[in-house]
Amino acid sequence: MMSGPIRVVLADDQPLFSAGLQMILRSQADIEYAGDAVNGEAAVALVQETEPDVVLMDIRMPVMDGITATRKIMDASTMRSPKVIVLTTIQHDEAVVRAIQAGAAGFLTKDTTPDFLLAAIRTVHSGHSVMAPALTNELLRDYTTPGPVNDTVLDDLSGRERDVFLLAAKGLGNADIAGELFLSEATVKSHVGSILGKLKLKNRIQLVAFAYQNHLLR
Repeated sequence: MMSGPIRVVLADDQPLFSAGLQMILRSQADIEYAGDAVNGEAAVALVQETEPDVVLMDIRMPVMDGITATRKIMDASTMRSPKVIVLTTIQHDEAVVRAIQAGAAGFLTKDTTPDFLLAAIRTVHSGHSVMAPALTNELLRDYTTPGPVNDTVLDDLSGRERDVFLLAAKGLGNADIAGELFLSEATVKSHVGSILGKLKLKNRIQLVAFAYQNHLLR
């Protein structure tokens, strides 16, 4: 069971936008604002120093961009990785795809409402993504270079895990996968956890990206 406030850090180089977010975050009893950075390099250092639960990461920043910073944070993390939500001005953006591939748990556009932002922070902290499966698939389909199927990347998965992988990659939730495969939701959840571990993926969004990168979806 999760306890204590959700520790959040912010990486953004726009002072006015950053100040507004800080006010929103500080107003919440269940959120602890743990600091801010104005570029990706400083964000990586801040995450190492403060060990937050959630990082709000602007994509385009000086010195080091948010995608590179996200990848460095994910690579440096062991069992307890912070959840990264990338912030962007454009929803349909190739940079969002690269952020997902780097390990982001989702993205928000900068014109989102305060209530939606706060809900997103709580959602990723609870272990879920904040990106609609249909939109994830649309972005990855549009920005993935065509190529041959590489199904050898699934060699470590059991037959049932492959079935679950392909349905999860299409954006189906646990309940829908359970219905398709005549399994319990608990069994599907267990399979998804095993799949992520075997493929060294951080979350279900990365699973979808992995499927597209290896051309496993038609």
